Amino acid sequence: MEETGKDSVTRLLQRWSDGDPVALDRLLPLVYADLRRIAASLLRTTPGHATLQTTALVHEMLLRLIGRTPAVFESSAHLLNTSARMMRQVLVDRSRRAATEKRGGRWLRDDFTEALELPIPDGTDLAALDAALNELEAAHERMARVVELRYFVGLEVTEIAAALGVTERTARRDWVAAREWLRERLEQPA
Repeated sequence: MEETGKDSVTRLLQRWSDGDPVALDRLLPLVYADLRRIAASLLRTTPGHATLQTTALVHEMLLRLIGRTPAVFESSAHLLNTSARMMRQVLVDRSRRAATEKRGGRWLRDDFTEALELPIPDGTDLAALDAALNELEAAHERMARVVELRYFVGLEVTEIAAALGVTERTARRDWVAAREWLRERLEQPA
């Protein structure tokens, strides 16, 4: 997005959070390509969702976003970070449904030293990873955002730093610390 586009998105986000329904109609075309890019990356790096298309994931996330009270988004980066998190939750929910006992599925444990590298390997216990990420978020919110953007969206450290408004060094340090923190949680016996 060009700078004027960012300013426009920020204004439309403010108007939408103030209750202007027309603002959302004008906002979606401005961010839709970015949302599709995030969804495509998530689907590419998350196995087990071959039947879900990029457009369907974006629309599922938009339904969840629009179905609740308009949130206050500070910027387009804030909207995209929240969207990535919501898409992650859609994929986790789909995995949980697919793995229920009545459908014959069972959660598999994997070597999480390898599982915390991209792309997400087959057999990754997404429910355990999601629970650990929620725990990490409670303790270190920014580190949890770094993991989501790196692990689920597939952004590079430089892109994460720009999205979160931190230095590349800080983003890299958060990524290394968060990976180690998650390994410790996920390798504990069940």
